[in-house]
Amino acid sequence: MGLKTFPGGIHPHDSKQFSRNAAIEIMPLPQKVIIPLSQHIGAPAKPVVKVGDEVLTGQVIAEAGGFVSIPMHASISGKITKIGIFNHPTGTMVDGIEITGDGQDKWVDLNDDAEFMAVPVGEMKDRIAKAGICGMGGAGFPTPVKLSPPADKPIVTVILNGVECEPYLTADYRLMLERAQYVVNGLRILMKILNAKNGIVGIEENKPEAIKIFKDLLKNEKKMSVISLKLKYPQGAEKQLIFAATGRAVPNKGGLPMDVKVVVQNVGTSVAIYEAVRYNKPLVERIITVSGKIVRQPKNLQARIGTLYSDLLEFCGGTTEPIGKIISGGPMMGFAIPFLETPMTKGSSGLVLLNKQEAAKRGESVCLRCARCVDICPMNLVPSLIANSVRYNDFTMAEKYGVMDCIKCGSCAYVCPSHIKLIQWIDIGKLKISEQRAKNKK
Repeated sequence: MGLKTFPGGIHPHDSKQFSRNAAIEIMPLPQKVIIPLSQHIGAPAKPVVKVGDEVLTGQVIAEAGGFVSIPMHASISGKITKIGIFNHPTGTMVDGIEITGDGQDKWVDLNDDAEFMAVPVGEMKDRIAKAGICGMGGAGFPTPVKLSPPADKPIVTVILNGVECEPYLTADYRLMLERAQYVVNGLRILMKILNAKNGIVGIEENKPEAIKIFKDLLKNEKKMSVISLKLKYPQGAEKQLIFAATGRAVPNKGGLPMDVKVVVQNVGTSVAIYEAVRYNKPLVERIITVSGKIVRQPKNLQARIGTLYSDLLEFCGGTTEPIGKIISGGPMMGFAIPFLETPMTKGSSGLVLLNKQEAAKRGESVCLRCARCVDICPMNLVPSLIANSVRYNDFTMAEKYGVMDCIKCGSCAYVCPSHIKLIQWIDIGKLKISEQRAKNKK
């Protein structure tokens, strides 16, 4: 009834009942953390410490590796015990820094700047950059870069993404319920930095308590508002959220939100921005959901970056039956990973555990030409044609069909009656085309 949304999309069961009512708990300090140097889009951070160094919580241990990069900080106090290759939540292996804690959690100096809104824009951006903030909704784009649009692309609207449309995940929901004022303070900072005229908080209709809280907070605000969005996946995808909230369509073929005068940030990122500008606090912790029907005590945890998934699961009481699949993130766009001895990162929104029956693989059969994947594609693509082009190594045709515009939401694979691994084929196409583009530049 009048709820805003976008064309296409699907309605998977949200499975949020496991952790929806679990208030945020502070995870005890882990004995060790592993800080991956790649937690964001762009160049990896470069270590500025060596094995044996003693570090404080919040201390810089790796500096930004380029313009599109962010620094990394120690998330616990202790000793650097290894610099090497470690597991990553994307299922790959990356460079990282291991810290063995001293159990004391000794912090670098933080300063409470109560007049944070009076801080000049340049200083605000500097504090955000030094805090090592990137998008916490999963994409991981360095926030300082996102807050520096070119002069010919002025930003009119800032949208905070409180949709959290992935099944199982409730970290953002609990954050909005319990720390709404922090979210709004971050929005104020974003609007000042970007000189934006409007601020919007977008929340899906299955979170009525959060919608009410924000409507009450913003009822006297002339430039900020909350909008209720239709329950549909992937409502939280950047381009789909922009269309639903503003009616503006971000162009395909490389179009960016700034092309329609919009910047989108996750509500968790907004809180991190507020804490960086007010307290000079680096991003060393975040809220993460641990869920699944086999998790003994599903929780929303405030945990230090670099905490191992195994430690998170242990704090939740383990599982009631054998694990069939470990998912870093949500089941639609997350990554299936082989080991729980994997550290959470700044973009880790969830850890989902499935049993063996839920994780059972289904064999592919021939495409039925039913066009279900076409009907629900939020990017108006033809996933079956893209996947078929990649299958036969016709990457020119795959690119013509728009493979690079796919947001990999997984909706097509979800509805496919033939269980074709559409996203895997599309992923291969993206990789091959990116490799070819890189070769052409040399």
